[in-house]
Amino acid sequence: MTAPADVIQQHLIDPEICIRCNTCEATCPESAITHDSRNYVVDASICNLCMACVPPCPTGSIDNWRTVLRAKAYSVKEQLQWDELPVVLNEEGLTAPVEKHQAMIEPVGWGSIVPPASAEQAHVHLFKVQSPAVASVVGNFRVNDAGTDNETHHIVLDMGTTRFPVLEGQSIGVIAPGVDANAKVHYARQYSIASARDGERAGYNNLSLTVKRVKENHQGETFNGVCSNYLCDLKVGDQVQVTGPFGSSFLMPNHPHSHLVMICTGTGSAPMRAMTEWRRRLRVKGQFESGKLMLFFGARTQEELPYFGPLQKLSKDFIDINFAFSRTKGQEKKYVQDVMLVRSADLGVLLKDPLTHFYVCGLKSMEDGVMAALQTIAQQAGLDWPIIGKALQIEGRLHLETY
Repeated sequence: MTAPADVIQQHLIDPEICIRCNTCEATCPESAITHDSRNYVVDASICNLCMACVPPCPTGSIDNWRTVLRAKAYSVKEQLQWDELPVVLNEEGLTAPVEKHQAMIEPVGWGSIVPPASAEQAHVHLFKVQSPAVASVVGNFRVNDAGTDNETHHIVLDMGTTRFPVLEGQSIGVIAPGVDANAKVHYARQYSIASARDGERAGYNNLSLTVKRVKENHQGETFNGVCSNYLCDLKVGDQVQVTGPFGSSFLMPNHPHSHLVMICTGTGSAPMRAMTEWRRRLRVKGQFESGKLMLFFGARTQEELPYFGPLQKLSKDFIDINFAFSRTKGQEKKYVQDVMLVRSADLGVLLKDPLTHFYVCGLKSMEDGVMAALQTIAQQAGLDWPIIGKALQIEGRLHLETY
């Protein structure tokens, strides 16, 4: 007879969905997660099921479990060789559903792990690396000034007859052609969707991405990003393998009186563009009532900022736009948190409104500054930040997606 102590619920990472962003390994307090040049895996001999790695995962690949005998737990060596999770069969020899952990997951940091109460239900993980959807390129445009270091493209993908429902705030995976140094198919890279739920072109089965061409790594060394360069070089008519969609919490509210405060840098503008466009279309149809939109958008210079021209065409009574440039010659450096503090009176009013939702997307380095600014603004407005911050988190009204 098998004793309960001999059975464990083993934590596994789905290699078909994982985008190798390192969030899980950086978050794990037990150092139970490791990786090689290909896969991220969990060491069953170390993992204590604390769940700290689950909420921050941007794709949900981390939330996979198997009930196994402790003595037969999948080893780290085994997991590093996987291209997909092992199939589990039930007593009838049929494929059993993938297990999800039932323990209560506590939020990590300040970001919400639940969507707004009025958000649309998101579809996730419809297509994986082993069976991706195929899209056709119908547009590829540069959306910042030529001659700047940060070359950014707006890429439109048509899904043809494939059903691929997406919502603002979700993302997809893109598989670059060819193989990696281990002669394996490239793993999917994640990109936020930059178009509204009814398509880049309304009523068509398409979507758009905002992609920066990567030419150096975080250390400033020359490094040509595999997928970003592939995407930026695509021509109309080219076909692209797509996985996803991903994301079930960084979603916008459907409530007609809800307010959106969007804070972003660079290509972190993609979900903000999607949310703004959906609201604009609702307004044209007379279906959007009184919610406010505020955008805090940062870049090194105006020339490097994506979509600067189109943003100028949006009416001021529709969206309140605030730019922050950190490298403009002859001017003081400004970051998004600096401009937020300038607008503290208006943001303080919105913080008091239970229909206000905050979205932060961009470089990881912006997160601490933005959260410190929100705390200062709350205090200036006479609010208790620990209380209001926790309420924003629990109610799905403060979403952080930084990288």
